[in-house]
This record gives sequence, C-alpha cells and structure tokens, in this order.
Amino acid sequence: MNSIPSKQPVEPESSEEEAGEDVEELDGNEEEVDGEEVEVVSKKTFADLGVIESLCEACVNLGYKHPTPIQEQSIPLALEGKDIIGLAETGSGKTAAFVLPILQALMEKPQSLFGLVLAPTRELAYQISQQVEALGSLINVKCAVLVGGMDMVAQAIALGKKPHIVVATPGRLLDHLENTKGFSLKYLKYLVMDEADRLLDLDFGPILDKILKVLPREGRHTYLFSATMSSKVESLQRASLHNPIRVSISSSSHQVVSTLLQKYIFLPHKHKDLYLIYLLNDTIGHPVIIFTRTVNETQRIAILLRTLGFGAIPLHGQLSQSARLGALSKFKSRSRDIMVATDVAARGLDIPSVDLVINLDLPPDSKTYVHRVGRTARAGKSGKAVSFVTQYDLEIWLRIENALGKQIEEEDIPKDEAMVLMERVGDAQRVAIREMKDIHESRGKRRGFMNGGRGKRGRDEMDQEDG
Repeated sequence: MNSIPSKQPVEPESSEEEAGEDVEELDGNEEEVDGEEVEVVSKKTFADLGVIESLCEACVNLGYKHPTPIQEQSIPLALEGKDIIGLAETGSGKTAAFVLPILQALMEKPQSLFGLVLAPTRELAYQISQQVEALGSLINVKCAVLVGGMDMVAQAIALGKKPHIVVATPGRLLDHLENTKGFSLKYLKYLVMDEADRLLDLDFGPILDKILKVLPREGRHTYLFSATMSSKVESLQRASLHNPIRVSISSSSHQVVSTLLQKYIFLPHKHKDLYLIYLLNDTIGHPVIIFTRTVNETQRIAILLRTLGFGAIPLHGQLSQSARLGALSKFKSRSRDIMVATDVAARGLDIPSVDLVINLDLPPDSKTYVHRVGRTARAGKSGKAVSFVTQYDLEIWLRIENALGKQIEEEDIPKDEAMVLMERVGDAQRVAIREMKDIHESRGKRRGFMNGGRGKRGRDEMDQEDG
C-alpha cells in the first residue's frame, strides 16, 4: 500500500488576495436531505458509497461493517465535492462521515496541511485525531493536534513536520496562526467544524471569524456538523459554506433508543449517597457513568466511592488537561469502572460500552437528559438509565417525562436493605468532607500565588468547560 507523501502544493492564482477577503453571505437556499433515525442499520457497504478499497479495509479493521445513516447520507455527497451541513448527535458516526472523504481526496492529490478540523474541546480534538490516524493507518496519514494546555513549542515542531491533517481547538489554532513562524493554511483544501453549536456556545465566535478570514475561499470544501441548528449556527453556515446540502439525521431531540431501560428512584435528598451505593453494589464490574450538576459534587462522589472500594474517577472541566485525558484513558481501558462526570462528558466523548447511566442529580432539561442517557444502549445493545428524583425535583422530572411522551417506571429498591449500608456510607461521607476541605484550602493557596484568581479567560482556558 502506498503511503501519502507530504508534497508541497502548487500556489494557486490570486490566493494571497482571496485569503484576506471577507466571505460573502449566501442566500440560504441550501438543499436538504432527511435521513433515517440513528438506530437504523444500513444494508449498504462503504464501497457502495464510493469509498476506495484501502479505506474500506481500514473500516473493516475498525469493525465498521456498514455505514451509519449520517455516513450513508453524507459520504457520497462529500465525494461529489459538496459542502455539507450534518445535523446529527454524538454517537451517530459523524467523525468517519467527514474523515473518510477527506482521506480519499488526500490520496488523490497529496499535500501537507490538506485538512483542518475544529473541535470545541480538547478531549474531542484528541478523539478525532485518533480516528483520523486509525482510518488512515494503511496510508500513513500524519495528524497534528493543537489544543490549549499543552506545550506550544512541541506543537510548532509537529507543524514543522508538515502533517496532512490538523485537528485543533479554535483558541490554540489562532495562537499558532499569529505566532508560529512559517505556519499558514492558505493552501487548505478541507475545513470541518465539528459540534458547531458547541463551538458557538463556548464563545468561540470571534475567534472563528478571525480564522475564517485567513483561510482560502476558492477550492476549499467545508463540512459543518452540529446537534442543533440555532441562529448562531445558521450565521456561521452562511459565512463559511458554499451552497451546502443539509443532511438531517436526528429525527427528534427527545427520542431515546428502544433498547434503553429507563427507571427512576424517588427518595429523600439526604439518602442519595446511600441509594447510590446500594445500586452500585449490584453493578460491580460493569462500566457506569454517574452524572452530577457541579464540579464539587463530582469530586465528592468520586472520593466517597473510592473510600468504599469502588474504582471511581472524576471528569469535569476544572481538571488539568493531563488529568482529564488520564481519566478518559482509565475508563476506556476499564482500569476504572465508574466515571463521575458533569455534563462536560455528555457530549463529544467517545466512551464505548457503558452499561448503566445514573442521574444522581437531575439534568436541567429534557434535552440534556437525552444526551446523558444516550451514553448507554448504543449500536443495538441494551442499557439502563436510573434517575434519582428527590422532593425538590418533582417539577423538572414531570417536564422530562412530558417531553419524552411517557411515564418512566420506578425502580424497586427495598428500603430496609439500603438502610443496612448507612453506617459505612456515613463514615465514607466524613472522609469525603475532610478531603474536599483539603482540596479547597489548597486551591485557595494556589489562587493566592496567582494574584487572586483566574481573571479574564484566555484562549487556552476557553478550550475547556467550567464543568
């Protein structure tokens, strides 16, 4: 199998002039293609979509037997050279939907800095790069990752090696465009904005505007993927895509798969920890995600569980970059069975084979509920989601049920069996309180050394959520 050389592109006519121009707004007359529901499995193969043999082989090696609906709808259009707006949720296979056409075009006309993928978070950027390298493994594709919180010099060295694909968060990409000598994207052929709604929710809009102004307009193909089509996303589409075709896969924002068993537990707020431990005792050895609303609660629950002997690890937006990547790695490798997470983990993270989702704190709305429980019962497998409902949560729980269009069944937990655990759980709660106090004291000291706090958020800080 031939590998892709890092050949320098031939400079197109008037590219310098066009790179600095403002992009024209379109008239909004894009075509639209409606797809099937995400859980429908295609009978087609990737070869049927026009994917070349070496990339089909890579798909087989990764266990991709048939394309998902977003792949089936998007890939043929992308191979025809169309700009695409893909409306699909996390877990729909959208990454391969844009990576495969880019790699196929790269093989036909190889050059360095061929494609750019923008992602809202660092974890998602790393996951996309892993899929680029996996799908391009047979053709030796080189991929560089530019994210905040990592060494800029090392990233500049990686750029100097002329990668084919760059995956970046917007803030760090702009830093390199402005400060890294010799780095330019004026020959770029493919631009992808993944989770565009998330990019804009995190206030990357002004940075995206600056990036778009230095990218070539002529000869560039652009793909925009988003879970929703807000007015902000519409504006971004008009500013960056040329006569796009819209591919819509998610048929309902409140739809859950039929293989998901949903339950709730009605309980006093003071007994949430107790019932959580009772529930986890029945799921030892199975991967579980526990969702909380705050960073503090995520940390406290992780400490509580570890004190009681569970392999728990926290994930939230205030962890350092290395800690967040380490948490994901440990959970994926199953060295830790339980991840305690804020909603930063509910979107964009490729966490396979989760058997149980626990909403320890109810989400603020039905849309977030669907995102959370969507971490289980994937690809036709069964899964379970259990929500803790206290006396303070009744109104929001009724709204969630109303949006889902069904009443969720109550989980039967014998109260006397749960109460047997009270002494052990109480001891662990006291340990967690002491450790949380130490964490807050040490954080306060660090802030003192940093002149009283974080101040205004910089580009690197914008690459992560607050959790």
